[in-house]
Amino acid sequence: MAELLKEIYNEAFFEKLTGKLKAEYSDFPERTFLELVYAGNWEPLALKQRMRRISESLRATLPADYREALNILKRAAVDCRGLPYMMYPDFVEVYGLEDPEASIEALALFTRYSSSEFAVRPFIVRYPSLMLAQLKMWAADPDEHVRRLASEGSRPRLPWAMALSKFKRDPRPVLELLELLKEDESEYVRRSVANNLNDIAKDHPSLVLETARSWYGRHPHTDWIVRHGCRGLLKRCDPEALRFFGFVPAEAFEVRGLTVVPDPVKIGGSASMGFTLVNHGEEPARLRIEYGIDFVKANGRSSRKLFKLSEKTYAFGACAVSFTHSFVQLTTRKHYPGEHRLAVIINGIEKALVPFSLHGEL
Repeated sequence: MAELLKEIYNEAFFEKLTGKLKAEYSDFPERTFLELVYAGNWEPLALKQRMRRISESLRATLPADYREALNILKRAAVDCRGLPYMMYPDFVEVYGLEDPEASIEALALFTRYSSSEFAVRPFIVRYPSLMLAQLKMWAADPDEHVRRLASEGSRPRLPWAMALSKFKRDPRPVLELLELLKEDESEYVRRSVANNLNDIAKDHPSLVLETARSWYGRHPHTDWIVRHGCRGLLKRCDPEALRFFGFVPAEAFEVRGLTVVPDPVKIGGSASMGFTLVNHGEEPARLRIEYGIDFVKANGRSSRKLFKLSEKTYAFGACAVSFTHSFVQLTTRKHYPGEHRLAVIINGIEKALVPFSLHGEL
């Protein structure tokens, strides 16, 4: 069984952390710190809850003066890289909101080693004008991690983070920020810009498509951002988005012989799926082909999930398409027995549908 992500906070981690803190603050009471961390209900705590417990324990064992404590963490943060050390920005989020001057500088430092994308958001809410100016400064920073923070921290719907309601209502300040990053040399930054656009498209699809039209065709990096940033619109088969990317109505295309083998499929196993795509038209056409599965839920109802197969041009004639789908249990999707349905969707239009059964457990 795969180790849970929250287990990154293990004995080896705390040995390194307390060693770093002791080196920077000789009076650090490591035994008291660990007692506070593990006190009570440590084991059932989720990842972010454990992160918060560590932040609270640091506050109780570092100097009472916030800036003094923060300076110790800043010195200790060097070479402490990756997800586990997002508890440094979390410390700032919890205890530094009343001291934006020191906290904002610390968030920029900590993000170089882990990420301050969650911790910066309360500051954006509390100090909107100050933070918009700061985000623009970060967008021009030489460090790609800081530039990414400008985009990732301002996402209206960043997963597992507090939503930025103001930007959900009016994302124009965010789009102005993304203008500064749309040709960034770092893929790390560009991916964040695309994800930010995808967030905005959930509430303002027309505005994102307007942005796409103004950006597309001007730089290869930006073209990728536009495509990836509009993926949600394409997945929802938004007609304007489909037209923009050249996916014309697919009346001339037919799907024949849609099959699922074996049928029934065992939970924990996989199925081979396939069909023949026939272009009856005289001209090649650019197609976005997806398959959808109507999964049975715990309550017996079904819910469709779409999976992308291809985006390319198909010429006149027939073409065989085959793929495999796994029904292994996942933390993000639990499978239930019952009648499912497989659909093929071309340029937003369902072209074929076949039922199949899922049963048992390997």
